[in-house]
Amino acid sequence: MPDVAEAPPPPGAGVRVVDDGGPAPAPSPKLGAMTSTAPTTAWGHGLATIAADGSVLDTWFPAPALGEPPAEGSAAAEAPADLVALQGNDDARGVTARVVTVVADLTTGPKDASDGYLRLHLLSHRLVRPHAVNLDGLFGVLANVVWTSAGPCAVEDFETTRLRLRARGPVAVYGVDKFPRMTDYVLPAGVRIADADRVRLGAHLAEGTTVMHEGFVNFNAGTLGSSMVEGRISAGVTVGNGSDVGGGASIMGTLSGGGKEVISLGERCLLGANSGLGIPLGDDCVIEAGLYVTAGTKVTLRGGMTVKAVELAGQSNLLFRRNSTTGAVEVIDRVGTGVELNEALHKN
Repeated sequence: MPDVAEAPPPPGAGVRVVDDGGPAPAPSPKLGAMTSTAPTTAWGHGLATIAADGSVLDTWFPAPALGEPPAEGSAAAEAPADLVALQGNDDARGVTARVVTVVADLTTGPKDASDGYLRLHLLSHRLVRPHAVNLDGLFGVLANVVWTSAGPCAVEDFETTRLRLRARGPVAVYGVDKFPRMTDYVLPAGVRIADADRVRLGAHLAEGTTVMHEGFVNFNAGTLGSSMVEGRISAGVTVGNGSDVGGGASIMGTLSGGGKEVISLGERCLLGANSGLGIPLGDDCVIEAGLYVTAGTKVTLRGGMTVKAVELAGQSNLLFRRNSTTGAVEVIDRVGTGVELNEALHKN
């Protein structure tokens, strides 16, 4: 393997670990970027839970769809009878269930809570990939909700609501949050989820994905192929086919701290246990256990050149390791057999 040139790259240029004459990696997409093939419209019949003050606590869409809604007067334009039958009041929770039909312009942010829930369902139903729909302002349209074994409840005066619910039997509170568990609304085929609390509605889990007990997948994030998830996939992050996010590993998101660059992990990659990733990586990369690589991490390349890790964003076939003698973070070319998942663990 030839050494990296010692001269620093010009401003804005990436650093290649090996100068093999190949094309430099394409710049990673930015948060919220829409591709030319991204869907622009979606619709669905949903069941909304409406609190006493008129706020929408949630909306369940059993069969959301991309494209324009059916013509008025057609059979498809009418909500299914089974869904209509679920309408009514729940006096113990102090809510009303009502059928709504939502048509969403996916190129703009959600206009209300039901619109936001439709977009989250599109992701978890795998009708769109992360970043394919506009989620700008999503937090502002979603209510903070008490998620219980009896269903969603308003936060205001919940202790009184709890008393009414206890009269019917035991009640469990699963959390107080703006996002519910995915499995309470969508159960995608071909996946395993060891702990349903660890996957939010709006997560995109490709067929063959296994999420173990310590794994976590946020909304507008997830896997694009068969993957093992034993660590944290933060909002906006995607993981490619055949990759393994090791136990306790973490991939940085973009919800806080001002970050705009989308972090992604390519195919056949391995994040070792308790490692971390703060830059996008290509295919066949490995970060050793316990090593957290952020954009500003200084890494030493073969030949002694030191660069910030962000200079390597998007590159493939890299091994990140910490020198156990000097403590320096080193990056070398990765050769040999790629990461291979245990197929038996992903036949879900």
